[in-house]
Amino acid sequence: MQRGKKITGGIYLVLNPALEKPVLLEKLEQALEGGIAVLQIWNNWVDTFSLTEKRELIGPIIKLASAYQVPVLINEEWELLKGTSLDGVHFDAIPENYERIKQEIGRRFMAGITCSNNLAPIYWAEENRVDYVSFCSVFPSSSVASCEIVKPETIRKAREITQMPLFLSGGISVDNMSHLQELDFNGVAVISGILNAESSRQAAASYQDALNKLN
Repeated sequence: MQRGKKITGGIYLVLNPALEKPVLLEKLEQALEGGIAVLQIWNNWVDTFSLTEKRELIGPIIKLASAYQVPVLINEEWELLKGTSLDGVHFDAIPENYERIKQEIGRRFMAGITCSNNLAPIYWAEENRVDYVSFCSVFPSSSVASCEIVKPETIRKAREITQMPLFLSGGISVDNMSHLQELDFNGVAVISGILNAESSRQAAASYQDALNKLN
């Protein structure tokens, strides 16, 4: 984990590595210019990608993000923290043996976890001092079809349990973010709302503006 990087909130971009590399890197650079605060590489790899090819793609992603002091996490595949300078890992569920994972990685790293309406991940995150929790899904979304819709009351209960950064994800747009103003959260996680935009720079900035208006 590099000095100066910290997860406190803001716009959390989930990067789809299945995009063609030149397109992916161009959209990422624009999003960084637009003000994203956290970056996760989704484990939606091209089927033929080898471990070496994954690392070769991770390298330039980290290089771009480092210029903006934006931490880069990998979705689930914590093994990729070995042999790269990834800042951390995002778990989709409570890992079976977190102590073993920490020992195998062998260095400090950031960690986050997805939570739905079951608050067990919140208690686990608090106990293990991870860096943030991300709720999936607050609105219907094709990108997170496997997630149930999170009840507002669940997010309120989570805030009673922990003060760590809470991110909301799933179907969040600039237009519907105002519906979240009664909730206590720190940031939003986005995929298509930024990556599919004509200008990822402008989309990221618009999300940040909408988030600022809720504070």
